[in-house]
Amino acid sequence: MKDATGASQDRVPLTDDAFLGGALNILQPRSGYRAGLDAVILAAAVPVAIDRAARVLDIGAGVGTAGLCLARRAPAVHVTLLEKEAMLARIAAENVERNGLTSRVRVVEAEVGLSAAGLKALGLAEESFDHVMANPPYHSADAGTLASDALKAGAHAMPEAALERWARFMARLAAPGATVTVIHKAEALVRVLSAFDGRFGALKVLPLQPRCAAPAHRIVVEGTKGSRAQPLLLPAFVLHEADDGFTPQAQAVLRDGAALPMTPAL
Repeated sequence: MKDATGASQDRVPLTDDAFLGGALNILQPRSGYRAGLDAVILAAAVPVAIDRAARVLDIGAGVGTAGLCLARRAPAVHVTLLEKEAMLARIAAENVERNGLTSRVRVVEAEVGLSAAGLKALGLAEESFDHVMANPPYHSADAGTLASDALKAGAHAMPEAALERWARFMARLAAPGATVTVIHKAEALVRVLSAFDGRFGALKVLPLQPRCAAPAHRIVVEGTKGSRAQPLLLPAFVLHEADDGFTPQAQAVLRDGAALPMTPAL
């Protein structure tokens, strides 16, 4: 991790962090919400072919970490980063440029739930994306005390009912037959499934365990728009060995840019 100047982002102190074993360098605020392992996992779970063109929307993209990880892994994919906070959107745009991905990644400053007219004004169309991905705020704004920093509070928490709004927006932007992928904390599984109900089928739920004997602390949920196929609970993906080092499978995803296995082993 290296300090970076924050002059172009209203002098917000930034760090310059390496992702995917140094294949990406991401500027992000030094304090407040910071992208990390979850963003890389989300990107690795999106079911894109590395040699096939596809349009992907990253909702609530922050500084662009997840979408940029996906663009680096899949060189034929075009990614739109949608972020409501102007400062984060500016940093995301700089991250796109400094990683040489301006030809395939664009940043759109917009809120979840934007009207059809608003989307059109930004060059976006409903039902136009092959894949939609999101890492929604994990914590409920209806319980506990929010962070004093407004930007951090918005990134960490949202009202419980807002997850339904995110799912509805994802369904609006996803093309018929498109996939959506969300990462969330494990205890939110029921809420995620409820938000997806009636919108996405063929659900795949991948538990993420910090260690082999530990309960899952994250879930990755994938769904297909318009499908009525039954859900599938996948074998858990284990991140750490007993000595706290990453498992070989986790290293392949986090450092080498490998895809996350969202299909059961035969």
